[in-house]
Amino acid sequence: MELPYRIILASNSPRRRELLGGLGLDFTVKVIDGIDESWPHDLKGEDIPLYISREKAAPYKSIITPDELVITADTIVYVDGEVLGKPADKADAVRMLKLISGRWHEVITGVTLMTAERERSFAVTTKVKFCNLTDAEINRYVESGLPMDKAGAYGIQEWIGYVGVEAIEGSYFNVVGLPVQRLYRELMNFCKNE
Repeated sequence: MELPYRIILASNSPRRRELLGGLGLDFTVKVIDGIDESWPHDLKGEDIPLYISREKAAPYKSIITPDELVITADTIVYVDGEVLGKPADKADAVRMLKLISGRWHEVITGVTLMTAERERSFAVTTKVKFCNLTDAEINRYVESGLPMDKAGAYGIQEWIGYVGVEAIEGSYFNVVGLPVQRLYRELMNFCKNE
């Protein structure tokens, strides 16, 4: 697939790199450290990751060339109006997994596409339902260390997802970390309208 831009993925996430690579796009990874990922506390739902993805994109505006396009993304797990980000420690991971055990929650990713001239942001929401997890299952997963770098303290593509996810409504890949089907369509439209 030929695009009129050189793609830059502004993410350290190995999952996002793998998913973007799955689209068959050539891209480079360039990450600016120290970007504030907080948000105004009056924001709710999809407005939170949209805001953060725009904040992640902003520092690139002054350093990209006219033939470059930056992709930034932020994913949150949202339940009962609470954002579950990456757990602070093992106890926090246990708390999050107990909170989503036996119920539905939303995984929301905000994505920003930005060139030197234009910017487009969108959000994708996937609903996920976990079965009732036992304390032993939660502790086994937390002790593996895997939940520590993931929003909501879980990876759907890992053991806990295999044994715990009962139902999903929406994009599976969004839950992994990047809504690639929608991203592909948005990239095509963005490049058509250049």
